[in-house]
Amino acid sequence: MSLEAREDFDPVETTEWIDSLESVLDREGEDRARYLLTRLADRLRRDGMQAPFSVTTPHRNTIPVHREAPMPGDLFMERRIRSLIRYNAIAQVIRNNRANPGLGGHIASFMSAATLYDVGFNHFFRAPNGDFEGDLVYIQGHVAPGVYARAYLEGRLTEAQMDKYRQEVDGDGLSSYPHPWLMPDFWQFPTVSMGLGPIQAIYQAHVMKYLDSRELKNMYDRKIWCFMGDGECDEPESLGAISLAGREKLDNLIFVINCNLQRLDGPVRGNGRIMDELEGVFRGAGWNVLKVVWGRLWDPLFEKDKKGILQQRMDEAVDGEYQNYKANGGAYTREHFFGKYPETEEMVKHMSDEDIWKLNRGGHDPFKVYAAYNEAVNNPNGKPTVILAHTVKGYGMGSGDGEAANEAHQVKTMEYEALRKFRDRFGIPLTDEQLKEVPYYKPEDDSPELKYMHLQRERLGGYLPQRRSDFEALEIPSLDDKIFASQTGGSKGREVSTTMSFVRVLNGLVKHKKLGKQVVPIIPDEARTFGMEGMFRQLGIYTSEGQKYEPVDKGQIMFYREDKQGQILEEGITEAGAMSAWIAAATSYSNNNLTLLPFYVYYSMFGFQRIGDLAWAAGDLQARGFLVGGTAGRTTLNGEGLQHQDGHSHLQASTIPNCRSYDPTYGHEVAVIVQDGLKRMFADKENCFYYLTVMNENYEHPELDELPAEDIIKGMYRLREVKGDKGHVQLLGCGTILREVEVAAQMLADEWGVGSEIWSVTSFNELRREALGLEREAFLNPGDEPVKPHVTRCLEGREGPVIASTDYMRLFADQVRAWVPNDYHVLGTDGYGRSDTREKLRHFFEVDRYFVTVAALKALADRGELDRKVVAEAIKKYGIDPSKPNPLTS
Repeated sequence: MSLEAREDFDPVETTEWIDSLESVLDREGEDRARYLLTRLADRLRRDGMQAPFSVTTPHRNTIPVHREAPMPGDLFMERRIRSLIRYNAIAQVIRNNRANPGLGGHIASFMSAATLYDVGFNHFFRAPNGDFEGDLVYIQGHVAPGVYARAYLEGRLTEAQMDKYRQEVDGDGLSSYPHPWLMPDFWQFPTVSMGLGPIQAIYQAHVMKYLDSRELKNMYDRKIWCFMGDGECDEPESLGAISLAGREKLDNLIFVINCNLQRLDGPVRGNGRIMDELEGVFRGAGWNVLKVVWGRLWDPLFEKDKKGILQQRMDEAVDGEYQNYKANGGAYTREHFFGKYPETEEMVKHMSDEDIWKLNRGGHDPFKVYAAYNEAVNNPNGKPTVILAHTVKGYGMGSGDGEAANEAHQVKTMEYEALRKFRDRFGIPLTDEQLKEVPYYKPEDDSPELKYMHLQRERLGGYLPQRRSDFEALEIPSLDDKIFASQTGGSKGREVSTTMSFVRVLNGLVKHKKLGKQVVPIIPDEARTFGMEGMFRQLGIYTSEGQKYEPVDKGQIMFYREDKQGQILEEGITEAGAMSAWIAAATSYSNNNLTLLPFYVYYSMFGFQRIGDLAWAAGDLQARGFLVGGTAGRTTLNGEGLQHQDGHSHLQASTIPNCRSYDPTYGHEVAVIVQDGLKRMFADKENCFYYLTVMNENYEHPELDELPAEDIIKGMYRLREVKGDKGHVQLLGCGTILREVEVAAQMLADEWGVGSEIWSVTSFNELRREALGLEREAFLNPGDEPVKPHVTRCLEGREGPVIASTDYMRLFADQVRAWVPNDYHVLGTDGYGRSDTREKLRHFFEVDRYFVTVAALKALADRGELDRKVVAEAIKKYGIDPSKPNPLTS
């Protein structure tokens, strides 16, 4: 039998203990009472007994009435403004769907969250002002119409713009959701891909602490506000990093979770209570949890609840029932909620059904919301805060018209009668006839409402959301600088990997007098894999608490050094977290007015494949920095196997319009690409970010007589020629397989008399992107002489067929087929990876030197330039089994 189930066999003693506790609370306060209870629990544990424990609290407000901070301002005026915003948000969606059926939009989400945003905009969200860079607000994507409606009343958006909602193609419309790419001076963050806002907000707070600790930027008391829905919390990214926030003491972070109890199609937890679940999860992760469950109309009932029966009833009811109470009205609530116990039924005997229906939930009560926000921003205990606000989805839309209904999320319009009820409920000054046209309503500029709005925002530094889209250009070192020159002259007989070439460039940048401090190396947990452990001692690994222990490798040169001013962000085994940290650093030019040069280094297989949605968000955010996929390719990482070997990351990178991607083979290519990226992103301010793949295979790097920097950036250059007298071919390769191509070229000449030209293709993606752009120009300007793409100009007039070989799927090299002016043949690594030696893997995937050689001979035979017997002879000579398994299907 549990302790709670036992009857009180000594009520006198119980009363004495409770009286003592109340005396401590009254005389010495909560801290002393908590201390005494902790000591009692410790005493129990010393004897091996388990103290009573719960990570959840009763289903009521965390802040009691007597501790609520009083709400300032003109409360009547704020309700008036909130009502106008609600109406204009609805009008925007209805008007645009009437004019353009099918455009869509969402009403119910903002209706449930209007008070949560309104209190923030009126009293808490601070705009950039002077040295203070302002708070950052992650606005839930589906509430965009409400944010537009506020901006319309503020005069930041015109009626014409409001009527261009979700009509973005002409460039003067309003984006469907928060999209900085489409509205670069307005939206700060893209958040409608649910789950990405929360994890980015956490790492945004983390990186801001990092910058403050390194004394690169004073963050003062800036806050990051992240608004999200309770259903969104089921996304792994939403809650996946909350332990980091607790561990790193991110007291600059505030989550506001709109608990309207509904997903897109139905209840979040119909059989339970999502607020309880979230409370336990966040409290366990070290967060302050503030529940805003009930509005002030419930306070008199709580006063009557001397025996706790009302509280018991609240703790019993599940979310599916709470949804029903609002959907079905006051009479239903009286019968099914209050009617369960005589005590609760008696409590509301004096109330009408309408009075019961009006009993408000905390998230719709500005007094309760203000009290929670005030406590969150004045949080003294070094913890992040989550506010769980109980609301009704579709609030104000009317029973039967979307309020608390399962289909509320899909409501795009409202019938005239429902709109008329909404008008009456919120006091919108429109006649019945006017309402039929669903006009926007905006008071005169000198009206009390607009004056009040402007005054409140003036007090908070200006208008939000707003985004800084420009920054001061950086002076980037030239290719002649020793940072890059160290890699452009070859490896001088030493065997090194492109990973080491990259790390040496990175080390040079870190030491640069002007730019060094702005370089941010980011890794999940693989520094030693990429040869970056030398930076541990040199730069230190950032942690908010420094290093409280002596590392086991202290005696080594490259020991593991944590430091409060460390420069490296080593985020642990979390690619999503590390990517979010990179995004925060890559957008610091906008959010912090401090330009950073972030380099995120990771296993290439665990990049776009694992965090593709975040990479897409980075493009929307106009991030600037380098993503570096290490141990790239399907055969270079020989011992790891199927889930580690990357044969498609460049194809995934190609889907992001402003991601420039390269697969270099040699150190001089790495140096040229990194220098070009720095110049384009941070000097020329080109709106792009870079993806660079590097390998862990060691080999000698050549020294070129002349560095073809321009062609490296375009994506392709002629490396060298091998003479032959029995035909000629063009051999293309990239990454680690280019070296197989080079050996094959020599085999073709020595063993078959075939000559070749070897081409290093640093980026098939960039070749395709340029070709598509030129093809479009030619299509739209038929009278002009078309410009030939770089890949065409390189191969045009060259002798023989073209054979392209890569460590990626055939589609990677095949994407330029349309612009290759010769017969074109592609080798690639389609299929699952597996573990073995590099030699066996390349033979299995049919991309090694022998298959390149046979492919070249066959291409010549297909043209009639060689006897087909030569191809069969080569297959036999190189031990290729024609019946070997097909890597694509085996």
